[in-house]
Amino acid sequence: MKSSSAVHRLRLVSGPEGLSFILLLVCSVLKRTTSFDAVPVMGMVHGVLFILYVVFLALAWQQQRWEPKRGILLFVLSVLPTGGFFAERMLAKEERGEIVAQPATA
Repeated sequence: MKSSSAVHRLRLVSGPEGLSFILLLVCSVLKRTTSFDAVPVMGMVHGVLFILYVVFLALAWQQQRWEPKRGILLFVLSVLPTGGFFAERMLAKEERGEIVAQPATA
């Protein structure tokens, strides 16, 4: 199945979303151990990227007609600290045609 622009957008936002999650965790630790408080800024950045990820995931899931298992896996990866990097790698392989995501049967 040919990769769509929705999958490409999802892949492009998954890496920054994963990085922002890790940076938010680091900022949370720094807030509690030092006087440095970047949590409000990083929280907003991560929140926007997470919302974009979820929207692009929904669009890609609908366009590609992925099985529920694949869509759920990609969502679970978005809530794990390094999951965005794994999602990006998986979506990049799909775009290159190395793996073929099976569409859901109706």
